[in-house]
Amino acid sequence: MGKQTLTGTPGTGQPTPAEKLLRPIQSFIKIEASGGILLMALTAVALIWANSPWAAAYNALWQTHFTIGLGSFILNKPLILWINDGLMAIFFFVVGLEIKREVLSGELSSLRKAALPISAAIGGMVVPAGIYVLIAGCSEGAAGWGIPMATDIAFALGVMALLGSRVPLSLKIFLTALAIVDDIGAVLVIALFYTAQISWFSLAVGGGFLLALIAANRLGVRHPIVYLLLGLGLWTAFLKSGVHATIAGVLLAMTIPARPRIDVEEFGRHSQNLLDRFRGASLLGDAGERGEVQQTAIHALEAACIKVESPLQRMEHALHPWITFFIIPVFALANAGVSLEGNIGGSLFHPVGLGIILGLFFGKQLGITLFSWLAVKTGLAELPGDISWRQIYGTSCLAGIGFTMSLFIATLAFGDSPLLTVSKIGILAASMIAGVVGWSLLRFGRTGTPE
Repeated sequence: MGKQTLTGTPGTGQPTPAEKLLRPIQSFIKIEASGGILLMALTAVALIWANSPWAAAYNALWQTHFTIGLGSFILNKPLILWINDGLMAIFFFVVGLEIKREVLSGELSSLRKAALPISAAIGGMVVPAGIYVLIAGCSEGAAGWGIPMATDIAFALGVMALLGSRVPLSLKIFLTALAIVDDIGAVLVIALFYTAQISWFSLAVGGGFLLALIAANRLGVRHPIVYLLLGLGLWTAFLKSGVHATIAGVLLAMTIPARPRIDVEEFGRHSQNLLDRFRGASLLGDAGERGEVQQTAIHALEAACIKVESPLQRMEHALHPWITFFIIPVFALANAGVSLEGNIGGSLFHPVGLGIILGLFFGKQLGITLFSWLAVKTGLAELPGDISWRQIYGTSCLAGIGFTMSLFIATLAFGDSPLLTVSKIGILAASMIAGVVGWSLLRFGRTGTPE
């Protein structure tokens, strides 16, 4: 039997239902993979810059203070904190949108579909954290246990992109769903365990903004400016509360409407009527009247296009390229630059560095592969027919690329402590090893399906 391809319905040129279903996830993966390659380049730039004769300029740049405010309300922070508290809040907002979309209509929308990536993600969080605690749990670096739990989806998909057609789409979808569940775990860990002293008044103010956002959703408000203004209030309140401001991004995402104003069938009928009206206008003899009718039809069609797309879809589509090609690369440029002039070996074999390396590299492999195998063997989940266990294992290695989220959690865990440098070196080393080994397993391993 010949190889089948999803090239549309024969003789019509129209996309098949399968193509329509897979198109959004293919677009998402393509953007993430391209961003992962850019992320690698900016990481290299940060490392070279931080270890060059211009290292002082690199460090001074991120400590440059910027102030915004109105009247007695002033926020004065160094650039590094505007990035980590501000830009990363937008990143977490988009993460929240992705989570909501996947839960409502994606790979996490049913228990059967979600069982494999959820099981894999749980194993990929619990086992690495356990390894870290065994190695560094009794040392001064005990607070870093959340660092090896993370997976950087952009970096991992960027490595997968280098493999081209050797990696089936279903494996990329598995890694994407796994990383999204991983993000949920990271958000919960940050909210519950990496929170400073709480200002209950500011938190109450944030609660008020959150209630207003929920009310806007329930009242059918669709205009993004309403959610933007209330979201800024929510972010500011959380920034002042002691709960990390990025959590505000996730909470804001949960309030964004996920349903369009009109359904696909109604849109089809309405747009067809407008197109008929547009074409019919060409029969009008008066050029001014013809142009007016056509312009009215065009504007009505534009409004219908907006109504058939939910605010969640619209915001995610608009922000995702900014996250992938600007915010995450800037975060990497600002946070990945670590001086390697000291005792690198001392950092790698320090309990913190060693715990991160073994947690990300071996912990991810063991946790993801073992929990996936248990889920399949117990009948809780099914392994897709075009994926082999060797590919699952190779993907578990790629999941050891913690990078963005690991660096972020490290800054929360260690602040300005020297252990932050140790943890960064451990994260970079583990991510590089995981990327090379995972790529090699997927590149040179046989891709036969499991028996």
